Amino acid sequence: MLNSKPDTKNSVQSDTKLIPMEEMLAVKNKHKKFIIGIPLEEERNENRVGLTPITVELLINNGHEIIVQSNAGNAANFSDNNYSESGARIVNTKEEVFRSDILLKVAPLSDAEIGLTKNNQLIISTLNIATQNAEYIRRLTKKKLSCLGFEFLKDDNDCYPIVRSMSEIAGSSSILTAAEYLSNVHNGKGEMLGGITGVNPSEVVILGAGTAGEFAARTALGLGAIVKVFDTSTWRLKRLQNNLGKNIYTSVLHQIVLVNALKSADVVIGAIRIIEKTSNYFVSEDMVKLMKKGSVIIDISIDQGGCIETSRLTTHSNPVFVKHGVVHYCVPNIPSRVARTASYALSNIFAPLILEMGKAGSINNFAKQNIGFRHGLYVFNGTLTNQYIGKRFSLPAQDINLLMGAF
Repeated sequence: MLNSKPDTKNSVQSDTKLIPMEEMLAVKNKHKKFIIGIPLEEERNENRVGLTPITVELLINNGHEIIVQSNAGNAANFSDNNYSESGARIVNTKEEVFRSDILLKVAPLSDAEIGLTKNNQLIISTLNIATQNAEYIRRLTKKKLSCLGFEFLKDDNDCYPIVRSMSEIAGSSSILTAAEYLSNVHNGKGEMLGGITGVNPSEVVILGAGTAGEFAARTALGLGAIVKVFDTSTWRLKRLQNNLGKNIYTSVLHQIVLVNALKSADVVIGAIRIIEKTSNYFVSEDMVKLMKKGSVIIDISIDQGGCIETSRLTTHSNPVFVKHGVVHYCVPNIPSRVARTASYALSNIFAPLILEMGKAGSINNFAKQNIGFRHGLYVFNGTLTNQYIGKRFSLPAQDINLLMGAF
């Protein structure tokens, strides 16, 4: 008879006896059901909403609860009835919405809204760093919040999905807005953006070959304008040329070439993403003085401080000012002009994000698992984790990757 050795994989030897032991099984994350709050925006010129009724229904069908403050979707033409029919609970006061686990809004929290937040709450909104200060960030950290900024969130492809979606809208809308201010409707010089047979086409100069610049160029070309695009990267210019074809002029940002282009431009679009760059201004005030009277500047980058020296923040209710004879349009939330479209774009990003967060079992678990989400968190459990913000406001910031070990 053959001698066989005992299986000791799931046992331990005690003297001459083998004692069986239980085998450890992998433990799956328990699905987390979140309460998600959608407050009415306090900022008068913010018309977007974070979730549409369609995506509310999707999230509710997956076990989450949605609380919507009354009239939160009105500016984007989503009624309270639309939300309630999708399963959301409609409440009248902001205090009720702020009891949620996740607060999803578009505009940054106001000072009064920060006071309504609770510890360990996740706030998803824009930051608009150009409009904030050190004290604002300190208040967020003192409340022990976790804050996800639209402009910092990345996807699996290491891209900024919300920035891209809103940039597509802003780029296309900027050309249509410029066309309005060239016309007589807004006391412009009475020109049609583009051209017709026998009349010289308009000239459009675009600073930046990113998403906003590309969609501005697409729209301007569609209207028949001459388009010149400037960027600091030859790679981005080459990509743009490949995407749009050869009916477009491109150049790196050489000052002499840019000055000559500005002298004949009817429209200038500032579409350079300047966050984390050392120099904000690519067009100086002296260069603006050389532009034609009645020409139009649309500074899409104004929410980051602007890339044109003469730019200053304006609003949808008072969108333009004239300096050196040039019309300046410097509204930071251009997509709010088409709030319904922009809200659908936001929902397409946030609904899958929240679903994945629920599957992870907790916000902290999801932060561990998802690099793009982690990159979007500029405050995590009361700690500032964005180095750029820390440097800008002289505040201490920690590496979020190091903090993950504590959770």
